[in-house]
Amino acid sequence: MAFDLEMIKNVYAQFGPRIAAARNVVGKPLTLSEKILYAHLWENPASRAFERGKDYVDFAPDRVAMQDATAQMALLQFMQAGRKKVAVPSSVHCDHLITAQVGSSEDLNVAVNSNKEVYDFLASISNKYGIGFWKPGAGIIHQVVLENYAFPGGMMIGTDSHTVNAGGLGMIAIGVGGADACDVMAGLPWELKFPKLIGVKLTGKLSGWTSPKDVILKVAGILTVKGGTGCIVEYFGEGATSMSCTGKGTICNMGAEIGATTSTFGYDDSMERYLKATGRAEVAELANGIREHLTADPEVYANPENYFDQVIEINLSELEPHLNGPFTPDLATPISKMKEVAAANGWPTKVEVGLIGSCTNSSYEDISRSVSLARQAAEKKLSPKAEFTITPGSEQVRYTIERDGFLEVFDKIGAKVFANACGPCIGMWNRMGAEKQEKNTIVHSFNRNFAKRADGNPNTFAFVGSPELVTALAIAGDLSFNPLTDTLINADGVAVKLDEPSGDELPNRGFAVEDAGYQAPAEDGSSVQVMVSPTSDRLQLLDSFPAWEGTDLKGLKLLIKVKGKCTTDHISMAGPWLKYRGHLDNISNNLLIGAVNFYNEKTDSVKNQLTGEYGPVPATQRAYKAAGIGSIVVGDENYGEGSSREHAAMEPRHLGVRAVLVKSFARIHETNLKKQGMLALTFADKADYDKIQENDKIDINGLTSFAPGKALELVLNHADGSKDSILVNHSYNAQQIEWFKAGAALNIIKAGVAN
Repeated sequence: MAFDLEMIKNVYAQFGPRIAAARNVVGKPLTLSEKILYAHLWENPASRAFERGKDYVDFAPDRVAMQDATAQMALLQFMQAGRKKVAVPSSVHCDHLITAQVGSSEDLNVAVNSNKEVYDFLASISNKYGIGFWKPGAGIIHQVVLENYAFPGGMMIGTDSHTVNAGGLGMIAIGVGGADACDVMAGLPWELKFPKLIGVKLTGKLSGWTSPKDVILKVAGILTVKGGTGCIVEYFGEGATSMSCTGKGTICNMGAEIGATTSTFGYDDSMERYLKATGRAEVAELANGIREHLTADPEVYANPENYFDQVIEINLSELEPHLNGPFTPDLATPISKMKEVAAANGWPTKVEVGLIGSCTNSSYEDISRSVSLARQAAEKKLSPKAEFTITPGSEQVRYTIERDGFLEVFDKIGAKVFANACGPCIGMWNRMGAEKQEKNTIVHSFNRNFAKRADGNPNTFAFVGSPELVTALAIAGDLSFNPLTDTLINADGVAVKLDEPSGDELPNRGFAVEDAGYQAPAEDGSSVQVMVSPTSDRLQLLDSFPAWEGTDLKGLKLLIKVKGKCTTDHISMAGPWLKYRGHLDNISNNLLIGAVNFYNEKTDSVKNQLTGEYGPVPATQRAYKAAGIGSIVVGDENYGEGSSREHAAMEPRHLGVRAVLVKSFARIHETNLKKQGMLALTFADKADYDKIQENDKIDINGLTSFAPGKALELVLNHADGSKDSILVNHSYNAQQIEWFKAGAALNIIKAGVAN
């Protein structure tokens, strides 16, 4: 079934003329990324060329996607916007609130019962406002989007950082906070700084043990977790066209781990095959009709250095399987080097658990290549030395692999199949023994491996690899095992070697499913009631944040000076806290509890300047709020990397933090802070981070003349009576300054509806 076919027809009908206009104003051939961006300008046709990395631009995305954890806050905000129906096709996917513990059916039943209030809220609000609703068990948002909604040349935003997965079908798909989604659903333009462009030329062809996952693991090692910030990564070359559509999705998915705005590929035969296999032949035919516009102009790929800000070249024929980690997704190690690198770093090499699936690697192809190894293990009398789990990406994938006998093969080697949900990938894993916090190693095909992310244990060393490599390492039980060269001793005491994995890009008998889990909204939702109990501890209607008082900010307390990496997991943890994603006050009790305090190197322990005592971060901030005192958070590099969760911005705003001052921001988090009326500031001189003292009272001057490109002054009033004055920068444009003055971007939307 092809969703939103008329919308896609409309987009394609305007594509050619809009690209012609863009090419005229830019004055040179266009990359694919530029074509899609210019084709989706809020005001078309293009009348000027935009400067990459500098100009803020208004866009008109084609659709919005939300997962259940972030959809709650996004839709609570949308309720305040005063609109009767979403302005663009939108969908909600129930995938984050299902805990992996026993097995698929048992875990799903527990989730449906324990989250009934939230699911009922999401179903009813979707029904009311014309939003497609995917029930718990339907699958992981990004796999479901790829199977049903993504289309070449389209633009979408989603309230999850891995929305970028849809780049595998040639989209510009970007992760955002719920406030951005609210704007687009309300029919307003969506603002983005025009991205810089990184071109990745793929030559050669993947073979043997190497998979698309290894491409992005290699790229992450090259660019690091912030090397793609503010950029779109565009893949091209013979290596790109030789890969499957879902393999492209895997690469785009993990582009979030290098900070990229998004990643994408030009339309090719693999995308056409995937569209037809997933019941969207009409979309494929439409795309074929404008095929020339769904890839870069020929001159671009012939001389990429003239059109991209940076070019990377990778020969797939020479690429080796990689493992990235631990504790960061950009620490890339070729499998042939892992033995010596692990020994040099003292990493535990006994693999306790291997986990495949997640939104990154849960396609039919991924699982078919893994099952080829599981089948070998059974035939060669090898028993996995580690626990082994599979998380299918969607009910369509799960139903099809069961029909094709894959689950039976996995069962023979003792594997456990979890529900079609995020599960361990986002910390929704009730792992037995994790509370002991023992040092151990796991390998998985997920996208992130920050400390404590999968199981809550800070001593779990998590390594990211392809599904086939993870399967091999689970069989071997040894991180240093290299399946390309090493042998294993089987039950008969014989040394055996695993053959190269093999699998099918798409099911030979086609996909099949009995109930995909989709619920269409009412044609007219005006009579649908959305009920939120005032006594609920899961859901809470929102109050507007107060407007700026019109003065400079004086006497702010330092809440915390964060040391080192501070992701959105550190600012607003997932795992058990997911249940409070619709209740701002309750979830604010996890504010920055994972961040390391510079002054004592402890987590969730900061000095309360009112009492002189150390205590939890949220409790300390609540004390400041009760006393009517604002505060400031100071952070390090790439602050807020990781998930798109806007709770990491809404929680400090709700509790009275006025500003976040860091060495550098991750893109989504900086935007989220701005949307909520916070001051997102960066040190003009990063060395000034060292001038911040624990007992400082801080003034922010220059707000009465707040203007784009104009630095603000911070006065650090130290406890000994001395002062330091430092300059801080910001990236606010005129519109974003109005968000700050109004107290939040949503306040402006509400005022517009009221007027």
